[in-house]
Amino acid sequence: MTDIINGLGRATAYGALGVVLLVLGIFLIDALTPGKLGRQIWEERNRNAAMLLSSAMLGIGGIVFTSIWTTYEDFTKGLVSTAAFGLLGLIMMAVAFLVVDLVTPGKLGATLVEREPHPAVWVTAACNLAVSAIVSASIA
Repeated sequence: MTDIINGLGRATAYGALGVVLLVLGIFLIDALTPGKLGRQIWEERNRNAAMLLSSAMLGIGGIVFTSIWTTYEDFTKGLVSTAAFGLLGLIMMAVAFLVVDLVTPGKLGATLVEREPHPAVWVTAACNLAVSAIVSASIA
């Protein structure tokens, strides 16, 4: 019974950390794009904004998953490692976003919240997932 209670405690801690990292991802995407992201997605039903946010959420989820899966025997060290790699993933996604914005015409953030579907969204979403895969591989 102690193993189950211990496992539930660890799952709760990792789950809470994962949710915090996902929320930070929402704030990051919101900061990188014009307007309010929640309004863009839920009120205006903007598919571009939804694709961008979805790719970031999947990317962060992948990083957190990999970090938990390969966690250290020491719970505290594993939790700190997961937080560190999750934050690194968020930072790297933001840097990649800014680099893509720098090397492409126009303003990427503005393009991503246009009403019409835009191919730049697919490129940016793929970039988020690629960054996530790179960070995840560095953990394993």
